[in-house]
Amino acid sequence: MANLLNYIIPLILFCGTPALIMWLCRRFPSLDKIGPIMLLYAVGMVVGNIGILPAEVTTLQEIIPNIAIPLAIPMMLFDCRFSRHEVGKQVKIVTSGFLAVCLAVIFGYMLFGRHISQGAEVGGIISGMYTGGTINAAALQAIFQISSENYILINSYDIIISFLYFVFLFSIGIRLFRKAYRASGCKATAALLNECEAVENVQSKREESLAARLFCRRGMAQLGRIVLLTLLIAGISAGVALLMPEGWFMVVFILLITTLGVASSFLKPVRKFDLSYDVGMYLIYIFSITIASMANFKNLDLATGVNQLAFMTFAVFVSLTIHAIVCRLMKVDADSMVISSVAFINSPPFVPMAAAAMNNKNALLTGLGAGIVGYAVGNHFGVLMTLLLSKL
Repeated sequence: MANLLNYIIPLILFCGTPALIMWLCRRFPSLDKIGPIMLLYAVGMVVGNIGILPAEVTTLQEIIPNIAIPLAIPMMLFDCRFSRHEVGKQVKIVTSGFLAVCLAVIFGYMLFGRHISQGAEVGGIISGMYTGGTINAAALQAIFQISSENYILINSYDIIISFLYFVFLFSIGIRLFRKAYRASGCKATAALLNECEAVENVQSKREESLAARLFCRRGMAQLGRIVLLTLLIAGISAGVALLMPEGWFMVVFILLITTLGVASSFLKPVRKFDLSYDVGMYLIYIFSITIASMANFKNLDLATGVNQLAFMTFAVFVSLTIHAIVCRLMKVDADSMVISSVAFINSPPFVPMAAAAMNNKNALLTGLGAGIVGYAVGNHFGVLMTLLLSKL
């Protein structure tokens, strides 16, 4: 019984805290300005580092994200409406994102990377990781056979750096980039901001009545249809992805759940769903606190890994800066730039979280598209970057 409680209590914490945070944000405007995502990240980081979670929580930390994201992505896509100009924008975003990571890793290597063991290989791994994701980093580690100590440091530092990256974006970064793009005459961003303000006003009204709309006969019936369709999409996507060669499961899986989610959004019965986005967002809130609880400051070994930490931090924040500049020059709107940066730096599973933080559900497809390309090309890019860095 005690062992079972070690699973039940953290599960209640991860699944129930978002409801409390949402209620507090509605009750206190100052908290609403910070936003549920940042508050949940903060709670998760604190809970994960004060030693109150049982050892069994690691199982939940692995399972919850792998369930929440594949379900949240289609749910949030059901409520989206898409533009025909998406393909041209995707080409610009992918070009900018890969160029930004390339330049940031090269400069970071020259400043810090050459002073660490297997620096060129580490540079290749973080190049693949910051255009694709952890799955690319694992594949590149197998290719380069870097030491387990180095790889553990890469993953430990990545969690901490990603947290700092999100703190910046979700506290001031999104507003800063929107303001800078609009001030420099980006008409797409100006129009987007007006749309996001309207969406935010609608969402605030919807959130107040979400429980009332959900916990009634009509709401529960709609929730059942949403869950069944989502499970069908996730099941088909996983089944097809399992038939793919080793290493391609995640690429194909994310691609298929995105494609089927978008296709479903054009069906008339699905267009009548008015709960799907809110339910998907709640799953993102659960994902946020769970992921944040995995950050362990005890693994931050500054004494032996200061150059590696500096290398990775430089790569993340300088690539964000370069990506912002290049996207602005190519007339890409601010939200598309930010969400694609999240897709590259943190991988597609974090894209819905960024869309929720921006109150811009239509940016979801932009970020997922960029992330899928990153998954597919990240390994090749990482190998090429290692060859390049070894010549410097």
